[in-house]
Amino acid sequence: MKSGLSSRLRCGIFDHLDDDGQDAARQYEDRLKLIEVCDSLGFYAYHLAEHHCTPHGRGPSPHLFLSSVAQRTRRLRLGPLVLLLNLYHPLRAFEEICMLDQLSGGRLEVGIGRGSQPIEWGYFGISADAAPSRYAEASEILNIALKGHTLSYQGDYFELSDVPLALRPHQRPYPPIWIASNRAESAQWAAANGANLACIGPASVVRNVTDAYRSHRPHNTAAHGREPFLGLARMVVIAKSDQDAHAAAETAYRRWLESFKFLYELNAIPTPPALPLTFDAALESELCVVGTPASARQVLLQQMEVAGANYLLCQLAFGNLPLEISLYTATAIKAEILDSFGG
Repeated sequence: MKSGLSSRLRCGIFDHLDDDGQDAARQYEDRLKLIEVCDSLGFYAYHLAEHHCTPHGRGPSPHLFLSSVAQRTRRLRLGPLVLLLNLYHPLRAFEEICMLDQLSGGRLEVGIGRGSQPIEWGYFGISADAAPSRYAEASEILNIALKGHTLSYQGDYFELSDVPLALRPHQRPYPPIWIASNRAESAQWAAANGANLACIGPASVVRNVTDAYRSHRPHNTAAHGREPFLGLARMVVIAKSDQDAHAAAETAYRRWLESFKFLYELNAIPTPPALPLTFDAALESELCVVGTPASARQVLLQQMEVAGANYLLCQLAFGNLPLEISLYTATAIKAEILDSFGG
């Protein structure tokens, strides 16, 4: 299975930090234990989603949780995927990015985006109509701030005049940027701007997105001295037997699905058509990969190759999946994939 895949294949962690049924403080501590182990195993980075007013995400302030991650790890890179930039003043977002990059010793990976749930923006007074143009302004201001020492901007939503930028990121010129999208147009923008890409969906569909990225990438550039990351996100559950893996994953997926649907059902809005509404559908759509160490390795590497991805984003914890199963999965990925590809 190694043929056709880059020897630089790496694995990271994606996390919704969705409600697992425990007290929030206990869940945070369990997740930090898992992250510490992943740091020692050689995972590349921990990426945390941002959600609000929903059990789908207990990390509404990703930078706050990630500052704890930075202090509990040594090598693991970390960042939001994505920071919902519409909900921040871009100057505040820039200053928090600088702080977290400094606190982590230059390990920050910055994912930015609008997000996928207009309901969440609405709770903060951001309308769905205003979101695209407001996000465009905020991302432009953040880009200027990351490159400069003073900040001036006149727009429809933000006005800044000769603002001194006293903080700078640890990484120069600035931390790696990420976007999450399944759209070829977004992939083209990411390629042209040196950003990394995270995708979800069937491998054959993701291949269209990674092909679009590669076709628009300048040939002689490698952002931050490394090849760009083209990530494929998968929920992964590995156990000693297929039966044990499927039983644990099915229970956890049901819990995760309830959290995902919470705001949709509360507001009587149809769920996204691509959302698998059963565990069997999640397997069929390739959202979940479940099995023994050997079988999971085969499926994951095959999907990575079909997708044209070089970065496996493993969702190791979701729903009410027990911590010990997440730890077993992480250890199996280390043995079956990380060791084969040199981390």
